[in-house]
Amino acid sequence: MKSTIICLLLVMMLGTSCKKFLEEVPKDEMTTGQYFTKPQHAENAVNSLYRNGAPQLFETNIGGYAGSRMMFGPYITGYMDNEYKGQEIHVQYAQNLTFNATNLSSYLQGMWSSIYSGIARANSAIKYIPRTPGLSDQRSKQLLAEAKFFRAYAYFQLVRLYGGLPLITEPYEDISNLQVKRSTVEEVYQLITTDLEYALNDGGLADVAMLNNGGRISKGAVATLLADVYLTMSGFPLKMDKSAQAAAAAKLVINSNRYNLTAHGLNSAGDVDLTNTAYNKLRLSDNSANEYIYYYEFAVGISTSAYASWSLPATGSSETKFAITVNTFAPTPRFLGGYNKTEDLRVQEKQFFHSSLIRKNGTTLNFPPAPYMWLDQEAVFTTGSSGKDQPVYTYSDPLLIAAEAIALSEGVTAEAVNYLSMVRGRAYWKEDIAIMKTQLLQLSKDDFIKEVWKERFRELVFEGRIWFDIQRTRLFPVPTVDGTGNISFEPVIGHVNNAGAIIQEKNLLLPIATDELQRNPELVQNPGY
Repeated sequence: MKSTIICLLLVMMLGTSCKKFLEEVPKDEMTTGQYFTKPQHAENAVNSLYRNGAPQLFETNIGGYAGSRMMFGPYITGYMDNEYKGQEIHVQYAQNLTFNATNLSSYLQGMWSSIYSGIARANSAIKYIPRTPGLSDQRSKQLLAEAKFFRAYAYFQLVRLYGGLPLITEPYEDISNLQVKRSTVEEVYQLITTDLEYALNDGGLADVAMLNNGGRISKGAVATLLADVYLTMSGFPLKMDKSAQAAAAAKLVINSNRYNLTAHGLNSAGDVDLTNTAYNKLRLSDNSANEYIYYYEFAVGISTSAYASWSLPATGSSETKFAITVNTFAPTPRFLGGYNKTEDLRVQEKQFFHSSLIRKNGTTLNFPPAPYMWLDQEAVFTTGSSGKDQPVYTYSDPLLIAAEAIALSEGVTAEAVNYLSMVRGRAYWKEDIAIMKTQLLQLSKDDFIKEVWKERFRELVFEGRIWFDIQRTRLFPVPTVDGTGNISFEPVIGHVNNAGAIIQEKNLLLPIATDELQRNPELVQNPGY
């Protein structure tokens, strides 16, 4: 069942009752303090954070051919392609590493400003929710925790994309927050962890899955984000050992028993039914209470998803109800080489990806692999409109974070092996899980951690994580393309990406858009741009 948040936002956009209209201050003349005078004002302020700011990286309204902004990092690796990159110039600039502050100013400014817009909304909510009359203490804490979650998530995205940032924690109520210098990366992370620790420990959030919480942020989402943050802090550029904290946060999610990996369906012989695997179950459901920890919500007629139209090539549009289909997130052969060709279920036809479609005339349309996980059959073949939610964090995240963080802080333990084996065992459906665990337990610490990285490469492809992992490890994953699925890791600086471009140190961060530099003269451009 869909949550009520999108519907509430629609009501807000359409207007409110005319009752007592003359007794109220017109909204376009309200100050922030005047707005937070009723409990519903606080509720509405937090509801807006689900659709604004960092979550917009997963939004699909920037253009049918462009993809969502979360794809920009994977494009940089050259491992993801876009059929319309001749038209969508940001894809070419990303793959060729020719982007700069001017040639992508509009695109980069859109990313920067939309996230900071969400931060501004969160700042207002954080300041005024505690002062809102009529709110119970419990509800005030919950709303404050949600606002801090979204502010932390926004700064986490920005600091990885741009490095040090203007650290703004107050609403835009005067000119003092319009021209702000960049704080250090460490200072940004300090705010992020402070916000998330409050939300986790003092926010009174429900300890249930998001789907069972009316689509609202719950403890599991906060703990997963916090674990991701601490693991990232343990890598470059900070190199602060927060692995024990990352493991503890991830294990909070695991030990809550609120989540699990979806199981494969079995046939009459007791073998995995390849038409009813866990991946196909997830594809066919709108979302999963057990596996989706945090997702970006879509709803038909209110906020429609374009991901389904990105699951097929442009040549497939005549076979569907969509006016446009385009493979915006096409995995290249080199990327697919990271999966064992015969043993990894994820790379088999019509699991993670697909490369054929039965035409209306009964013939087969073959095409380069496209995301099968995004194929919403009802939308593609019947309605032309999808409301399928997009996962941001799934249960694989805390499992893989815990496996890596435990190995970093304690070594290769049975617990770390178990968490990695849960993800790998579902994918390698033919393997004996006991043998898999025995082999993993014999690995050195460094080799085990690299096995975790390989599973992140394979499992989290649709969440757009690959570039962030490269940034924090400073290592570039290189599949062998011999059918084994083996992946080696090479220093990222000086590496030639899959599009043939040499990665320079400056490429690890995005340039600040020229438009933003002109707006805020206190900003200093990232080195090399």
